[in-house]
Amino acid sequence: MNIPNEVRIVEVGPRDGLQNEPKTVSTVVKIELIDRLSATGLQAIEATAFVSPKWVPQMADNAEVMAGIRREPGISYPVLVPNMKGFEGAVRSGCNEVAVFAAASESFSRKNINCSVDESLDRFAPVIEAARGKKVRVRGYISCVLGCPYEGSVSAAAVARVAGRLFDMGCYEISLGDTIGTGTAGATQEMIDAVTESVPMKNIAGHFHDTYGQALANVLAAMQRGVAVFDSSVAGLGGCPYARGAAGNVATEDLLYMLDGLGIRTGVNLDAVVETARFISDALGRPPASRVARAMLAKRRDG
Repeated sequence: MNIPNEVRIVEVGPRDGLQNEPKTVSTVVKIELIDRLSATGLQAIEATAFVSPKWVPQMADNAEVMAGIRREPGISYPVLVPNMKGFEGAVRSGCNEVAVFAAASESFSRKNINCSVDESLDRFAPVIEAARGKKVRVRGYISCVLGCPYEGSVSAAAVARVAGRLFDMGCYEISLGDTIGTGTAGATQEMIDAVTESVPMKNIAGHFHDTYGQALANVLAAMQRGVAVFDSSVAGLGGCPYARGAAGNVATEDLLYMLDGLGIRTGVNLDAVVETARFISDALGRPPASRVARAMLAKRRDG
């Protein structure tokens, strides 16, 4: 297989994973989760979101989280921002990387952020311009790249158009998100082929949810096309409030187990991630969604 020999993992559990938890997760737990993740070898940990607490109450303690974590050298702690207000809050908290999010689906964009796709991109223009002036890196997310809960299938051309716009606006990396987890390996490769016509491969990341159990297959399919950056969530945390039944992101442990088996370098310690999955799962009062974490933790108990 013509796949990368090294992969960078972007851990999104503390933000994307926890944002839809129905019960409030304490600031203390969030800080410890991030600090534990910082000790695993991960180079990027999405820490929180500077969004309205009215819409995402779980992220209301964003400033406290950023003030409380140990920021280790060589690790990036990006935060999600929807607008200039969010960006300004992120900068006050000392963030040096932010993420903006758009959708490939018009219906999802209107349901999620109450505007069209083009209107959402226009909103990000001043954020990206301000970030450039403050030397803050901007990552771009695109949701619903392989399916929409309202429209069904989403064309690869639509994804490519949004990806190209975000890249041209100044996003250093475009994360392609299968928000509802309906994508398949073939569709993944077709979509990536379309996106690479406007965005270089080295600036593309994959973000796959596991609703239909296809996340790892889609990661492998994306790697076969040359993608070498993937988002994942410790313990398989996550979901989508606008996509009923959507599972969390591919679990970081499951992704690591596959990559380790392929001999692909990540610099991340699987055992440490599994122990972190145990910590956050215990805090939430449920077992990890990750099969690898469940298997390894069971083996430890039985051993």
